[in-house]
Amino acid sequence: MAKQRISLVGVPVDICSPQDLESEILELLAKPGTKQIVFLSIWNLLRARRKNAYAECIRKADLIIPVSRSILSGAKFLHLSAVTRMNPFHTVINILSVLDAHFKSLYILGGHKKSLSIAERNVRSTFPGLQLVGRYRGYFSQQMESNIVQAIYKASPSLVLLSDGVKEKDCWPYNRRNRFSSSIFLYYKDAIGIFSDTKKRIKDSVFEHGNEIWLEIVHNPLKIFLIFPYIWYILLLIWYKIFKK
Repeated sequence: MAKQRISLVGVPVDICSPQDLESEILELLAKPGTKQIVFLSIWNLLRARRKNAYAECIRKADLIIPVSRSILSGAKFLHLSAVTRMNPFHTVINILSVLDAHFKSLYILGGHKKSLSIAERNVRSTFPGLQLVGRYRGYFSQQMESNIVQAIYKASPSLVLLSDGVKEKDCWPYNRRNRFSSSIFLYYKDAIGIFSDTKKRIKDSVFEHGNEIWLEIVHNPLKIFLIFPYIWYILLLIWYKIFKK
């Protein structure tokens, strides 16, 4: 079943089940040019409502995967089509598995030098059919960027996996989309940390109950102030419910 795109408080969200992910990835691989998959949290959804580069990046993305439980409840509240939420870690693993099964290629960009090296080794051993055509650490200088872009262009990997240390995050590939040949780009901040065993991923039970925000607050108490944009999201839903039927 092909993905369905809905609009939630003015922001596009795709409905794609994990079972349909393989066909979606293969369809993207067959498309020419630069493609992009984005993970959409509730905070990024609110950010995408503004008129900025990120909002344009989201609108032009080929696959927008919701990762916040609040997006599901918001779609249900507005009587939109049921949205499928995906765990970013499992989704990345599933995508790599699809590429591995079809002997596709991967370029990794991000992380520190040591963690990137460990992550590369672990990816090679886990996905033997996946060809790693290049890697470069994150936190790179602006002078090095043109070399990185050129390397990705020449390698033309099936997927470029972006992680921590890429300043513009999702917007990095979008802002340079005309300088690449034909690749899918996906930003997942924790990829290198998890693959190198230097960072623990969120437990499945925590994610399934939508409690990952409490872990973030424990690590950074200032995130308690995210309650204010969340209240704004609730007000937006009510406004759309009343006036946007």
